[in-house]
Parts: sequence; structure tokens; C-alpha cells
Amino acid sequence: MQTLVALTRGVSRRIAECELAFMDRQSIDYPRAVQQHGRYQELLHDLGAKVIELPSDDQCPDCCFLEDTALVLDEVAVITRPGSETRRREVDGVVPAIMKYRNVVRIDTPGTLEGGDVLRLGRNLFVGVSTRTNKQGIEMLRKALKAYGYKVIPIPVKGALHLKSVCTALDDHTVLTDSRYFDKDEFSEYKLIEVPADESMAANLLRINRGVCIHAGFQRTIDLLRAKGFDIRTVDISEFLKAEAGLTCMSIPFYTADAEMI
Repeated sequence: MQTLVALTRGVSRRIAECELAFMDRQSIDYPRAVQQHGRYQELLHDLGAKVIELPSDDQCPDCCFLEDTALVLDEVAVITRPGSETRRREVDGVVPAIMKYRNVVRIDTPGTLEGGDVLRLGRNLFVGVSTRTNKQGIEMLRKALKAYGYKVIPIPVKGALHLKSVCTALDDHTVLTDSRYFDKDEFSEYKLIEVPADESMAANLLRINRGVCIHAGFQRTIDLLRAKGFDIRTVDISEFLKAEAGLTCMSIPFYTADAEMI
């Protein structure tokens, strides 16, 4: 038997000081963010995940966005080297938890890689070449995973923080996108669904088991996907959208054998 684990991390009291690349800074309500984070965790639990919360670090305003610190695959975990120097401290707060379940390999200098740039579709890993992930990091990822049979496919991203800011999987054959930010021809083998132009951030959604989680405010995208038969679950993450984040950013989901549960 296997258990679906979802690693999460508490919200920093300094989240209002989060890093921003393509958005103007807005006021973030910390108590409301904590409340929304709790409801996000409840949704993961309701969809069958064992939710584990790691402690926050008030020295790291972005620490709840732990997706960027590691890529956890079935066979191994890749510990990243964030492109943002100030976010590299976050990695040490996540690695010990991951090492309970996986052997790890690491991205080293001069490579940079953030988990938000890695979209997995079966054995294909589409990796954004972005302001946070460079070509050296992608090549290190390719070499680290060669023995496991993954195909690593670089995708240049322009005008968005990460690839998964504008492109996530609805299932192993269908991708929700805002393709204004990358070349959609790279996904010629997949069915693409475009988000409405005024709901670009809806392109970051989170698939957990058979549920597809999306921010409650993206009503046009919700209606579009429900009409196509997807099991849509909604949660309000409005405070985190102000931090240039999305649903995938706040968890690292993976399966593990029951005997490995700590």
C-alpha cells in the first residue's frame, strides 16, 4: 500500500516582504494568509493526502512556497538551488523531511533550478528556462535523472516567474495554459486548454488524486473546466496570489510506501 504525502510549510510572519519579479507589491494580510493556508491544507486532506506541516522560518518570507526547494519523483528527490539567492536558505528547512522518504541528489553552482519550473507529465519533465532556472541547472537535472528514464525538455519562459505559473497538468494528457509566455509547440503531443486572457494566474492549478484544485476567484476557468468534466475543487488563496504564487507552490505531494511513514 502507498500513502499520498503532501509536505507543506507554515507561513512566515514576514510574507509581506516576499520576493516579486513581475507584479507590483500589494499589502498581504498575515492572519488571513494563515487562515487560507489552513483551508488549503484541509483541501489536500479531503483529497486523500496525509498533510505534514514543516515549521515556518520568519527569516524567510517565502518559506511557505516550498515547492521551489525540491523535486520529489518516485525514485529520487532533487534538491534544488534556487535562482534567488535570498531564497536558498529555505532549502535547509525542507531537506531533512524529504530525506526520510527519498535518496537525494543536488543541483550545484553554477546551476539554478526551482521546482516551480518543473512540470511533470508521465516520464517527461518540461523545465522552464526562466529568471530562476538556468540552462546549467537543467543540464544537471538531466544528468541526475538519466538512469531513471526521465526525459528533460527545456522550455524558455518570458514574462512569468515560473513555467508552472502559466502551465500545469489537468491529467497526464491535458495541460491548462496561458501560452502567451512560452512556445506551446513543445506540447504538441498533449491536449491544451487555454485559460481566459483575464485569468492568467488560473493556469497554475494543483492536481491531487482525481481532484483538480483551483483558486475560488477564477470563475470563468472553473466553469470552463467543469464543462469539460474535470472534478474541480476550489479554495481561496487570494493573499498568496499577491505574492506571485499559486496552488502548486505551497506543497510537495508524493507517494510513499506505508512502511516508510514516519
